[in-house]
Amino acid sequence: MAVTLDEVAALAKVSPMTVSRVVNDQGKVRDTTRERVMRAVRELGYTPNLAASALATAHEPRVALIYTNPSSAYLRELLVGALRGASRIAAQLVIDSWDNLGANAQRQAARTLANRITGVILPPPLCESKGVIAEFVDAGVPVVAIASAHPNQYISRVRIDDFQAGKEVTQHLIAAGHRRIGHIKGHPNQTASVRRLEGFQVALSEAGIPFDETLVEAGFFTYRSGLEAAEKLLAHPNPPTAIFASNDDMAAAVVSVAHRRHLDVPRDLSVVGFDDTYAATTVWPELTTIRQPVAMMGDSAIDILVRGIRRKDGPRTLVDHVIAHQLVQRDSVAPPAR
Repeated sequence: MAVTLDEVAALAKVSPMTVSRVVNDQGKVRDTTRERVMRAVRELGYTPNLAASALATAHEPRVALIYTNPSSAYLRELLVGALRGASRIAAQLVIDSWDNLGANAQRQAARTLANRITGVILPPPLCESKGVIAEFVDAGVPVVAIASAHPNQYISRVRIDDFQAGKEVTQHLIAAGHRRIGHIKGHPNQTASVRRLEGFQVALSEAGIPFDETLVEAGFFTYRSGLEAAEKLLAHPNPPTAIFASNDDMAAAVVSVAHRRHLDVPRDLSVVGFDDTYAATTVWPELTTIRQPVAMMGDSAIDILVRGIRRKDGPRTLVDHVIAHQLVQRDSVAPPAR
């Protein structure tokens, strides 16, 4: 656990403001007091957050966006929004990839990075990492999680209602006449995947359609996992007439497998995705999908962070910002042929 400025103040028997003046070499402090503070700093092993220390005079907060997301389409949208937000409100955006780091290495990277930034954006799946979040929170770095369905009392969130979105896109398939609907789940380490599956199940239940576990396959938000899941679903003795994939990359993979099996989309198989990234419109036919405004979420995360960082009149306010989603209807859904 990172040592806080308040702990140093308590040991040195001075105010936190005095500790701040000493470690930042600002203002007049008695030599005896300075020595007492520095003795406490050495004893506790306190390492000041250099970026946060300069916050009072900084005109350009330094915000990190860290990613390990396998979907390049999702990341592209998120980066566009974050860069737009950073440019608009004069914040410096630092991009870092932790693709090949294990859990312990991620925590170490968080401890190192915390001393160089004034805020951090964690998109999925890092938004679900309790260890990484704890490192930043303990270091006093404000955090905004993108697309996390798991509430956390120490961080802000920007998200959509994944449960409602999953329910709506499933209801769209049911309204088209489908009764055998397959589902490709998202990555199991992301709460958004669980909420979309729950929305799918509730939509079936409300329509009086029994939930069939054999029509649900695991996915990991990658095109390859979509290929493997689609092969299993379409090899089923009684295959689905429609498939809801938890993101557009996997939905595009379903269309590819359908074509390879000489199935017409949507006449023989309806397909829907999620996110409305560029992948939804680069396949034929173009995908019906849920529009998750990923770029807007990145922009909003920057805004929430910087507004909180620049506040001088009280404790930082945590935000749970839910952005509206939209069902986008294209050409990949039709009534079942049989």
